[in-house]
Amino acid sequence: MPTAIELANQFQASLVGEASSPFVGLAPLERATQNQISFLSNPLYRQQAAESGAGALIVSKSDFDFLQANPGKYSAQRVYFIAQNPYATFARMAQHFAKQNAPTYAPGIHASAVIDSSAVVPASCHIGPFVQIGSNVKLGERVVILGNASIGRDSVIASDTLIYPSVSLYSGTHIGERCIIHSGVVIGSDGFGFAPDFSATGSEWVKIPQTGNVVIGDDVEIGASTTIDRGAMSDTVIGSGTKIDNQVQIAHNVIIGKCCVIAGCAAISGSTKIGNFCIIGGAANFAGHLTIADRTTVSGNTSIIRSITEPGQHFTGVYPSMLHAAWEKNAAILRGLDKIRQRLRLLDKK
Repeated sequence: MPTAIELANQFQASLVGEASSPFVGLAPLERATQNQISFLSNPLYRQQAAESGAGALIVSKSDFDFLQANPGKYSAQRVYFIAQNPYATFARMAQHFAKQNAPTYAPGIHASAVIDSSAVVPASCHIGPFVQIGSNVKLGERVVILGNASIGRDSVIASDTLIYPSVSLYSGTHIGERCIIHSGVVIGSDGFGFAPDFSATGSEWVKIPQTGNVVIGDDVEIGASTTIDRGAMSDTVIGSGTKIDNQVQIAHNVIIGKCCVIAGCAAISGSTKIGNFCIIGGAANFAGHLTIADRTTVSGNTSIIRSITEPGQHFTGVYPSMLHAAWEKNAAILRGLDKIRQRLRLLDKK
């Protein structure tokens, strides 16, 4: 078990309390015990932190000063890790403890895996049961591909990437280093591209060949059952450090910048370009061919239909729920807004 001083040194936190105290892991404030660490990142929870059974707290300098200055809120028997960003420090400590209990994947290829003779698979890789790896695939060192995954021809997966069961990578997909791709993800399927032909001589939607690829940077995590379409002629691109939740749809030729976060069920239409450090809430959706500036935040369920050119803005377009009878009354008013506008214009002219 790591001691308080070892954790403080590893995660660049100042330490107040017994340096030799050992800890087994982290827990929420309300459930933490004497050999566990919890964190305080919101001043609203100062009282809960003071009452917590945690043997250690990760706190900001201001929260530590508050607890220390108020009788009954500070405990000399507790360890305090004073961090510039308590939430991020908590996340890094949690990673540290999680790695100790994480499953390990021994190098080797399961007997049931089917691997084309032209594929490059280093001896340090783990290839699980019933994995299929196509021609000219190149894997980096220590890549882990778990059961029933399918890796299409000419794909490249860089070192230390983990691919969970039943992932499908279509041909030509490029995955960076240290990525995590969860079960059910499909990368490189055809984008939704069709040209209408309903003239006197034609009556069909003509499929546009999707000949681009998908290129994913380093340290990207992709949640379960997310789909990322290949480009029509150019590539679909996901920037390094971006984190994508479950059941997200990313259409063809979309470009997403670095270190974005995209919550579940969001949908991004074709050829939209998302800048760096953007935050996209659950079930948000974007029309096609838009440009979204860096550091844009979009609340959940918000529809973006125009480009956003000024960085750092926060957009919300969601009406909160209400009783249906009240909604009907408001809808009736909305239907009459145009008539009200016309009357106001007439009054202005008078």
